[in-house]
Amino acid sequence: MWRYILKRLLMIIPVLVGVTFVVYMILSVAHGDPVQTILGDKATEEAQEQLRAELGLDRPLIVQYGNYIWDALHGDFGTSYKNQVDVMDQVLDRFPNTLLIAAGAILLSLVLGIPVGIISAKKQYSFIDNASMVGALFGVSMPAFWMGLLLVIVFSLKLRLLPSSGMNSESLGLLLKSMILPVIALSTYSLAMIARMTRSSMLEVIRQDYISTARSKGITEGQVTVRHMLRNALIPIITAVGLQFGTLVGGSIMTETVFSWPGIGRLIVESIKSRDIPMVMGSVIFLCVIFSMVNLLVDLLYAFVDPQIKSQYKGK
Repeated sequence: MWRYILKRLLMIIPVLVGVTFVVYMILSVAHGDPVQTILGDKATEEAQEQLRAELGLDRPLIVQYGNYIWDALHGDFGTSYKNQVDVMDQVLDRFPNTLLIAAGAILLSLVLGIPVGIISAKKQYSFIDNASMVGALFGVSMPAFWMGLLLVIVFSLKLRLLPSSGMNSESLGLLLKSMILPVIALSTYSLAMIARMTRSSMLEVIRQDYISTARSKGITEGQVTVRHMLRNALIPIITAVGLQFGTLVGGSIMTETVFSWPGIGRLIVESIKSRDIPMVMGSVIFLCVIFSMVNLLVDLLYAFVDPQIKSQYKGK
């Protein structure tokens, strides 16, 4: 088990190198000068050249990237060009906000998606099943950006029931109220995926012989559904939940932008606009690590659901 965990952790390194290399090169050749971001347009040419030399921006791109990775390996992710604060301090300060709506979105997806999937499987081809299919297609095809705009127009501009943007943390009630629209917009895709995955998994086990045996023993239908059907259909569902949670954490950029939510996604957008390379790089590295760790935890969770998988881990 521990050897398997170590292998998976080591596999994160080439992924990080590849992702950071592409992002760094794109940011470096993009239009704009980070030196002007720091000093302003009125800075003298001499001052700009001096700062460029201090930041190492006068060196070849591959050398700049190598220096950045070397510093990152030693825990130094640089200082923001825009506001001169430590990059990782800013990322860690924003991460709880992103985690808050991501956790809310995955919770909403589970609370609604699993029951819908179970009902659709047990009432296959019924009106409920067909309606859930239509809803799933809508959820998958509707990007979070457009869903967010639709929710703002309906519930904020027209009905004036919920705030259209920002995070109000003055009280728990106001915080929850400001979370409603971002969570709904962010959960649309994952809810659809979890509902259809639950339906597919349930259909694979619903006609198995042990289900008929369980019913013949006089067990209630609810117990049969939870103890025998759902339990044996859990592994694909766990996979979907784990992957969707990692995607929600790393892919909340559009949702946070639409709702002005102060998370990592919005931080990345703001940093890209100002060509704040250290901030973008630090955010990308952090999200890559989080996504990889979530995938690892999902793999390990399989062992608690399926003993056969646990025995496979022991040999690795």
